[in-house]
Amino acid sequence: MRLENKAIVVTGASSGMGKSIVELFVKEGASVVAVARRAERLAALAEELANAPGKIVPFTGDVSKKEDCDGMIDACVSNFGKLDVLVNNAGVMDNMAAVANFSDEKYEYVMGINVYGPLAATRKAVQVFLAQGNGGNIITVSSFGAQHQAAGVVYGASKAAVNAIVRHTAFTYLKDGIRSNAIAPGGINTEIGAAMGMPDPDGYGRIQGILGMNPGMGEGTDIAKAALFLASDESRFVNGQILGVDGGWSAL
Repeated sequence: MRLENKAIVVTGASSGMGKSIVELFVKEGASVVAVARRAERLAALAEELANAPGKIVPFTGDVSKKEDCDGMIDACVSNFGKLDVLVNNAGVMDNMAAVANFSDEKYEYVMGINVYGPLAATRKAVQVFLAQGNGGNIITVSSFGAQHQAAGVVYGASKAAVNAIVRHTAFTYLKDGIRSNAIAPGGINTEIGAAMGMPDPDGYGRIQGILGMNPGMGEGTDIAKAALFLASDESRFVNGQILGVDGGWSAL
């Protein structure tokens, strides 16, 4: 088992890519704190994985809140005695609005989850890693949309900020043995689009050219397998990288 004896926190764990990551990690022997806002889904996931080789501890929390970012890391240390890996997966879409039409409310909502969440969680994780003194590993889910105009301006800005956080952390804590990498999915079949609601028609219309170039849709399991590699010791020399998992969309 590739993650045996590893203590891991995964955010956005109740559906989509996060659920796939938790399922694969626990089956690979990891002890996982699974974080999401929907307690009932976390409970169902824990029941589903009750007989898996690893362990799962549900944690109901909102990553846009400092107390929950701190609390989920503390829960990992309390339950498993340490933290080895943080997976910042929780994320939301904007409504595809271009810059002329984005709302302040949407900005605050998206940035709170997509940027503050991984930033605050990474802060707490790095504090724990430094105290433990034996390095650490952070995996953050970015997006194809960080560099290509496949969503609204707020979402694109949030994921570009994620890339900066990932690389800054990798560089500044290199000598402490703390790794920081990102996964940049392309089109993945998850609930994130449905949760977005009706897109802004003007902004959505302006990005049809690049959306039409999407070579196909991936699955949450495709992202989970990339996360498994980055969480395992097999990727020990991989640091500060943005790993595209997009079916070749970014190469077009």
